Amino acid sequence: MRSGLDELQTKLADLRVTERSDDGQVTAIVGARGELISVEVSPAAFHDRDARALSRKITETVLRASTAATTATRELVAGYLPPGSPSVEFLRTHDFGALLGRADSVLARGE
Repeated sequence: MRSGLDELQTKLADLRVTERSDDGQVTAIVGARGELISVEVSPAAFHDRDARALSRKITETVLRASTAATTATRELVAGYLPPGSPSVEFLRTHDFGALLGRADSVLARGE
């Protein structure tokens, strides 16, 4: 199991998700936790001279990349956990009840 966790840690450290705006003028790259690694803006994006529109485009592209990274991370981690694991459910829902349900059940039985 430990070697699997080492492998997972390496894959998560290497995970990069790239998203582009619909017009291709903005590219955002994020890591496994959705952290922004880079943003590239095409020179064509400055021709409109609409700073608000460009700001929205950058924000939307970064948010799409972050959402995609969250999904990719969840799928990657789920591959290392048993099916139906409370940890997998927690990654999907962010509900601590799912994560702690097994511990609560064990404690209630006095195991």
